[in-house]
Amino acid sequence: MKELVYAHDPMCSWCWAFAPSWEKIQRELPTGLAVRTLLGGLAPDSAEPMPEPLQQHLQGIWRQIMSHVPGTQFNFDFWTDCTPRRSTWPACRAMIVAGQQQPGCSARMSAAIQQAYYLDAQNPSDDSTLIALAESLALDPEAFAAALHSDDVRAEHNRQMEQCRSLGMQGFPSLALVSDGNAQRVALDHNNADVTLNHLRQLI
Repeated sequence: MKELVYAHDPMCSWCWAFAPSWEKIQRELPTGLAVRTLLGGLAPDSAEPMPEPLQQHLQGIWRQIMSHVPGTQFNFDFWTDCTPRRSTWPACRAMIVAGQQQPGCSARMSAAIQQAYYLDAQNPSDDSTLIALAESLALDPEAFAAALHSDDVRAEHNRQMEQCRSLGMQGFPSLALVSDGNAQRVALDHNNADVTLNHLRQLI
């Protein structure tokens, strides 16, 4: 069976910009093609505030994305209202826990994290933000909090990151068509989902 693998991180700003195209791609996939998502993870757990030069660099990326992908919005209040940390793995684990506690909820958690981070100026590097999002999705906040840093959830995230590496998916977002253990990179365009859909039809 052929499957389309999507590697991403919910706190990856380019993944946020790609979200509308990804939704269209999933709606219009060739018949019979399965989809598997992998959480690559940009930055490990850290309690340290993000250095000012890195904050400025990431704000520059946000502006670049707004110019390159029209319609993508960012709330720059995040950089003054929150204490930014270079730590995205907790948000990745939150998606895993959400999917374990409620089938199909992983994607909803991803959307909630992106809404909180990019539009509502909340910090998904903070456990408190992730737990509040879980509660908003009708998950048990206490069970969610207990699982967020558990060994089994960390192991699952490590497994997904290793799968990304084994498939050669280093940057995010990335797409690959996998068949019989062989992976072929799939083209993507943040402004045109048809680039991916047409490439898939050629590969299949």
